[in-house]
Amino acid sequence: MNNFKKLQFAALSLALAAFGINNASAQQKPVTERYVHKQAGNPYLPLWEHVPDGEPRVFEDARGYFFESYNEAEFIKNGITAKFVQDNQSKSSYGVVRGLHCQLGEHAQAKLVRVLSGRVLDVAVDIRKNSPTFGKYVAVELSDENKRQLFIPRGFLHGFSVLSDTAVFAYKCDNLYAPQAEFGIRFDDPDIGIDWMVPRDKIITSAKDNIAKGLKD
Repeated sequence: MNNFKKLQFAALSLALAAFGINNASAQQKPVTERYVHKQAGNPYLPLWEHVPDGEPRVFEDARGYFFESYNEAEFIKNGITAKFVQDNQSKSSYGVVRGLHCQLGEHAQAKLVRVLSGRVLDVAVDIRKNSPTFGKYVAVELSDENKRQLFIPRGFLHGFSVLSDTAVFAYKCDNLYAPQAEFGIRFDDPDIGIDWMVPRDKIITSAKDNIAKGLKD
C-alpha cells in the first residue's frame, strides 16, 4: 500500500474500527494495535482487520514540507464515495470543546477533518438507529505534527477539544450547512462518557452546547 493510499485508507478505518471494540481499548491502545474481526452479516463493522497508523509520508526540505492531503480517486478506491461540497475552518483556544453536533435527515453530513495548526482530540459518536454500537465513540488525536485525518460518516455526532494553546481546525462536508436540521448532544453526557483530556474547570463551550440534551432524552 503506497503512503497516500495508507493515509486515506486510515481516514475511513479510524472512523469505524474502534466501534468493533470497547471504548477503553480504543482509547488506550495505539492506532496500530487496533484490530477488528470480520462479522458476517453485520453492516456496521468494516471488513478491514488491521488499522494502519494513518500518518502520511511528508516530503521535507529547506523550503518546508509537502504532502497530498486529498485525492478523490484514492478515496473512491478505498470505499469513500462522499462528494464534498463545503469546506469549513475554525480557530479555537485551549480548553474549547465544540460538539457534539450533526445534521439530520436529508441534510446529514459526512465529514473529513484535520488540524492545520495545533492539537485536538477529535471524537465521533455513533447515533445510527438499531446500530449495535449505538452510543459508542472513537477518539483520535489530530495535530499539525501527525497530519492525520478522520473521516466521519453520516449518522455520527462529531466534536473536538483543543489540547494546545490554539488550534486551527478544517473539515470537508458532503452536504451544505442547514441550520433547521441541526442536532446536538451534551459533550459531557454520562451515558457516552467521553474523556476530553481537558480539566473540567478549563472547558469552554458555547451557550447552545451547554443546554443540549443527553443521548437518552
